[in-house]
Amino acid sequence: MKFFKIVLVLLFVIGLCFFAADSFKAEQAAAADYRAKWEIGDIRSMGGYDWRVLDVQNNRALLLSVNIIEQMAYNKEYKDVTWEICSLRGYLNGEFYNSLPGDFKALIAETRLTNDNNQWFGTSGGNATTDKIFLLSIGEVVKYFGDSGQLKNRPDSNAYWITDQYNSARVAKDAAGTGSWWWLRSPGGNGSYSAARVGHAGRLGVSGYYVLDVFGGLRPALWLNL
Repeated sequence: MKFFKIVLVLLFVIGLCFFAADSFKAEQAAAADYRAKWEIGDIRSMGGYDWRVLDVQNNRALLLSVNIIEQMAYNKEYKDVTWEICSLRGYLNGEFYNSLPGDFKALIAETRLTNDNNQWFGTSGGNATTDKIFLLSIGEVVKYFGDSGQLKNRPDSNAYWITDQYNSARVAKDAAGTGSWWWLRSPGGNGSYSAARVGHAGRLGVSGYYVLDVFGGLRPALWLNL
């Protein structure tokens, strides 16, 4: 009788192991299927906002808000400033991040960002930063919205904008549904008193605009763990 009980216990344990293995495989398959459904160009509604998928790699997706979520100065003071120390970075990784739902925040990855110098004017981009929420850089806009070669090959010495066949892809709308300009984290051409931007018609403003301007649109970006 004792032997029979031992055999039953062993069979029960073995059954649990097979069940656990099958469950694990099912979870893995479901996770893989979920990741496979994320494609570049998709629009996802999460955390109260619509996001465009710009990139998918290493089980993470790069998201950019479809619309301009609000308007704000790049920095509260008109002074020499970089992304690392600007007030807009503090807002995005503080008040804005904390306003997002907890389940959405839990999926947002910390991202190490390089902040390159301005490619045309040589203005310093400052130190690398680690952020959960950020703005795109000049280089990232060119990478994800289309590269006409003008960033590497400046059209002429007096050029301040990149205007090309990708203008329409870069257009973003504000709450009223009107095309509006939006900030990038890269420095502009006027020392570090300006920050790069995308104009209301989609032109890429490499020379940037004064950091104190309160009408700059925000399009937050983030890497989401899948």
